[in-house]
Amino acid sequence: MTENFQAMATLATARMRQVFPATPLLRNELLSERFGADIWLKREDLSPVRSYKLRGAFNAMRKVIPDQQLFVCASAGNHAQGVAFMCRHFNVRGVIFMPVTTPEQKILKTRMFGGSAVEVKLVGDYFDKTLTAAQEFCAREGAHFLSPFDDEDVIEGQASVAVEIEQELGRVPDHIILPVGGGGLSAGTRSYFGTDCAYTFVEPSGAKSLAAALAEGKPVDVSPINSFVDGAAVARIGARTFARLADVSPEDVIDLPEDRICQTIIEMLNVEGIVLEPAGAMAIEALGDVAEAIKGKTVVCIASGGNFDFERLPEVKERAQRYAGLKKYFILRLPQRPGALRDFLDRLGPADNITRFEYMKKSARNFGSVLIGIETDAPENFPAMFRRIDEAGFTYTDITNDETLAQFVI
Repeated sequence: MTENFQAMATLATARMRQVFPATPLLRNELLSERFGADIWLKREDLSPVRSYKLRGAFNAMRKVIPDQQLFVCASAGNHAQGVAFMCRHFNVRGVIFMPVTTPEQKILKTRMFGGSAVEVKLVGDYFDKTLTAAQEFCAREGAHFLSPFDDEDVIEGQASVAVEIEQELGRVPDHIILPVGGGGLSAGTRSYFGTDCAYTFVEPSGAKSLAAALAEGKPVDVSPINSFVDGAAVARIGARTFARLADVSPEDVIDLPEDRICQTIIEMLNVEGIVLEPAGAMAIEALGDVAEAIKGKTVVCIASGGNFDFERLPEVKERAQRYAGLKKYFILRLPQRPGALRDFLDRLGPADNITRFEYMKKSARNFGSVLIGIETDAPENFPAMFRRIDEAGFTYTDITNDETLAQFVI
């Protein structure tokens, strides 16, 4: 089975060269020196649609054309753009269903890649309604539904990433680190390389669908999920993809907090000039979790995509600072008396910078609530600051890591 899959994936990769060049496999000096390993980045962010998703779309579509001329997908992101690009390439009609809540930037890029070949339909506030509408349209119009991951031809197409890694490196790497969402990329890569290398599969902490499936022995729904890492936030791993991953060791699957992933996004942008979306940064951020295992090894991190909306940059920076302990939010109970605010400010250190201050004076009360955001240059500054505030008798509540409260007030 493995040999046949390898042959089919290699053939699919060769056919792709008619459409787009192989994405580069680049050695990263910064990471190699930091971890004492030979670390390479497979730059799927440099594909024509800035993600690997066009690979699966190409392979699935080429196998049914010319008999099929109408294709449908449901997606709010990279899959939609990959399908749109390929509809235009094959000169076939595509109908792409997207939630009404999809950011305008993603809608515009999908239309740009597809041109006159695609029609975008905005249906439903949530993806489940979007998917239902797409499937009903398929049944009614006799169209071909293009799954984002749970399709054997899509898995085979995503395996072209592995084919290119071997071709560009000249051999199979010792270790591959890759993100997991629905499992198409993971299933394709592992099916191609088999047991010839070690793997680390990385999931966002808010959507651990592979870990849950391994624990239960079958795909399970892990809703509700945290959608911040939108390229990998999937509530249920695919049945076909899991069939190829069912014997993965749970020890090879790790999850990363969403805020932690933001640290790599910021560092890659500021230091390396590489723009990565959250899912695209996961494999790089995971290097710290396997640092001892990879020393002296040749390691490939798959940077799966770079479709990053720069309007999200302030949020990403904020999340990175909060995870690093450089920024905190708290609600202060401030006495309504002259000089109380000055007494509080006197407790701040020279590196403590107020970035948020919202105070509502309520004349019928003896105390008012103040929302305060403070940024500093070293995490150890906060314990000292809070100790001074405690000694002064102020009452406060740290809400930095309270996700429910933070979404309303921060």
